[in-house]
Amino acid sequence: MPKAFVLMNAELGSEDSLVNDLKKLDSVKEVYQVYGVYDIVAQVEADTMEKVKETITWKLRKLNGVKSTLTMIVME
Repeated sequence: MPKAFVLMNAELGSEDSLVNDLKKLDSVKEVYQVYGVYDIVAQVEADTMEKVKETITWKLRKLNGVKSTLTMIVME
């Protein structure tokens, strides 16, 4: 099953609400709030790579509080 990890920078103070919003998305399987260069790590998984890309582009990146993302697609 196609999978990607998305590293996210959040607007200051929006981390908790962003984590809650991410957990509501069907294709998001795991979400972690982390310390370091990035604020949140999300694991996205779907039936096809196209669905993974659509989720990241049109749902995840459009959430309020997302400043930037870096996507790492898992090799199969």
